[in-house]
Amino acid sequence: MKKMLIPFLLVLSLLTQAQKEKAEAYISAYKEVAILEMMRSGVPASIKLAQGILESQSGESVLALKSNNHFGIKCKTEWTGPTTYHDDDEKGECFRVYENVEQSYKDHSDFLKTRPHYAFLFTLDPTDFDGWAKGLKKAGYATSNTYPQKLLKVINDYQLQQYTLQALARQKNDPLPDINTFTTSIETSSVKKEVNPSIQGISENNAMQFPSKEISEIPPLSIKKTEKTTVYPDGIFIINQSKVVYEKVGKSVLSLANQYDLSLSKLLEYNDIAEMDVLDTDRLIFLEKKLKKGAREFHIVAIGENLHDISQAEGIRYESILEYNHLKKGAAIAVGEKLWLHAPSASISKPVK
Repeated sequence: MKKMLIPFLLVLSLLTQAQKEKAEAYISAYKEVAILEMMRSGVPASIKLAQGILESQSGESVLALKSNNHFGIKCKTEWTGPTTYHDDDEKGECFRVYENVEQSYKDHSDFLKTRPHYAFLFTLDPTDFDGWAKGLKKAGYATSNTYPQKLLKVINDYQLQQYTLQALARQKNDPLPDINTFTTSIETSSVKKEVNPSIQGISENNAMQFPSKEISEIPPLSIKKTEKTTVYPDGIFIINQSKVVYEKVGKSVLSLANQYDLSLSKLLEYNDIAEMDVLDTDRLIFLEKKLKKGAREFHIVAIGENLHDISQAEGIRYESILEYNHLKKGAAIAVGEKLWLHAPSASISKPVK
């Protein structure tokens, strides 16, 4: 029995890893579209990405690959565009076909915005992910009784909260973007692509292509020393499951500790900083001990970042970064270097650039 169980567990592990990699590729490809759509329509970027992952199987469902329909939106009476037929709740149901994935994202926003039974969702705070997830189910978006739990699990597993926060921050500083001017190099618009349903989600032949360099990459909740316009949410928010606030230079460190009912020594320990009277620069300040592992596998070093910056931005303990990457405290790191946020495999002895 044990001999049969080990191969099964190995296959299960490989499938789980493959699904994770597909989801991460999907997020990397479409996070900017989701952010821009949130700025345009108000649909939270984290909710949209989670729905896209679930509804399209990370972009690899038959409907997504052949019709660019990532949200399972059916034709309805008002749809005048191209259509396709697909078995869903009933056999041979009519679904919308889009020229590209961006159109699917835009139509998903408009679909929610223009239907009265979804109107209450837009009265919720965009960071009320629980309210949005349950509200979508209540309004009839999905028939599955566990749809809200599935959405929230995807949001938490892949730290999708950050993209809603990024959209809110950018709305304060940037002019409203035009989604129609946004283009990617993702080759998913062809309706002739053949799909083998038995290997959806793990086939290399159907692997998601990444956007071109025309899309600006925004690291999750990171501080760039050359970026003085970075905006963070007011009050307490979450990075890698840990509570954190963003405080300005000159803030009394002791008053911060008192404000959040912490001892001064604990506050300094949680943030790996030396004792000081006031903050010497704008800082992310963690209010609890950071986790030993990051939310993702690795971090690519950006201009001006040091190990402490990365520890704070990723919400991972400083000593863990040193351990995973075989580094000493205060070690120099190079722009573009890959730093592991999880323990790498035994075959990897040092960070890979």
